[in-house]
Amino acid sequence: MTTIDNEKETIEKAVAGDRQALEALLGGVRDMVFNLSLRMLGMIPDAEDATQEILIKVMTHLSSFRQESRLSTWVFRIAANHLRDYRKGMFAARPLSFEDYGEDIASGREKDVPDMSGGVDRSLLEQELKLSCTNVMLQCLDPESRCIYILGTMFRLNSRIAADILEMTPEAYRQKLSRVRKKMAAFLGEYCGLSGTGTCSCRRRVDYAIATRRVDPAKLGFQSLTACGYGDVAGFTDAMEELDEQSRIFAEFPAYRSTENLTEWMRNLMASPSFAAVTERQEAVR
Repeated sequence: MTTIDNEKETIEKAVAGDRQALEALLGGVRDMVFNLSLRMLGMIPDAEDATQEILIKVMTHLSSFRQESRLSTWVFRIAANHLRDYRKGMFAARPLSFEDYGEDIASGREKDVPDMSGGVDRSLLEQELKLSCTNVMLQCLDPESRCIYILGTMFRLNSRIAADILEMTPEAYRQKLSRVRKKMAAFLGEYCGLSGTGTCSCRRRVDYAIATRRVDPAKLGFQSLTACGYGDVAGFTDAMEELDEQSRIFAEFPAYRSTENLTEWMRNLMASPSFAAVTERQEAVR
C-alpha cells in the first residue's frame, strides 16, 4: 500500500470517528503547523496558541476534506489563511517595519549597555539572538508576503504547491516571491552581518537584546526546542524553489519539533469530552 493510500485510509477512519486515526493525523501535521505559526508570528507562545487553534479547525473540518490534494497541502491552506488574519500575537499589537528595524540597528544604542549575560555563556546568547532576530525580521513583511517568503525560502515548496496553498496561480506566486526576496535581500545586505555585508553583529548586540527583553538569559526559548529539517515536518518531495544567496540565511536555520506544551495539550484534547463530541459529529456527517 502506498503512502497516499495509507493517508486516505487513515482519513476515512478519522472521519468515521476512529480516535487513534484522528490522533495520528493531527500528530502528523502538528510540527508543520507549529513551524509555519512560529515563522509567521515570531514568538513561541504565540505559535503554540495559533497551532492549537489551527489543529482544532483541521479536526472539526476534516469531514469536508475532499482529498483532491495531499492532506498536508489542505492543512497548510487552513493554517496560512488562519495566520494571515491572526490578530492576537505580540507583533499584531506592536507591528514592525524594515525602516524601524533598520533605525534601531543603526542607532548604536548597544554601545552604552553593560554586560547583562548574568554568567550565561555568551556564545549561547549570541545563537539565541540569531534565531530570535530572524523570526522578528520576518515580522517586517506584511502577512501575505511573509507567508510567501516562508513557504518558498524556509519550507522551500515549489511554486505549484505553494500557489495551491495560497490559492493563486504559480506565475503570480513566483512573481510575488521574487519581489519579497529582493526586499528582504536589500535589508539583509545593508544591516545583517550574516549576509557578509551588513553592519549588525549579533555578538555586539547581545547585551542590548537582553536589556530590551528580546533575549532572556534565564530562558533561551529557541535553543530549548528540538531542531530538525523542514523536510522532516512538511514531507514534500517535489522539486523545490531555488534559493538566492541572501535567502540561504533563513533556509539554513532549523525547523523545530512542536513543544512539550503542545504535546500535553493534544494529550488532554484526546481525553476531553469535546474531542469525543467532535468525533461523534464527524461520524454523523459521514
